[in-house]
Amino acid sequence: MRMIRPEQLKRLRETYPAGTRVELIQMDDAQAPPTGTCGTVIGVDDTGSLLVNWDNGSGLNVIWGVDVVRKVVAGND
Repeated sequence: MRMIRPEQLKRLRETYPAGTRVELIQMDDAQAPPTGTCGTVIGVDDTGSLLVNWDNGSGLNVIWGVDVVRKVVAGND
């Protein structure tokens, strides 16, 4: 597992505050929601993982440095 530096963690928390909408681009997990699934960030943990409530009911975290999401701009989800 890659370690996140404090300044990277701070930037992630500023970029993805609770309530931010994201769309899944890629997740390396057999239980991953389908690509394109949107969700709402509920926080960022100390390892840099995004805690997301996915619209399909999944609660699988986005792992920093492994999985890929993009922010959804209001009006585009």
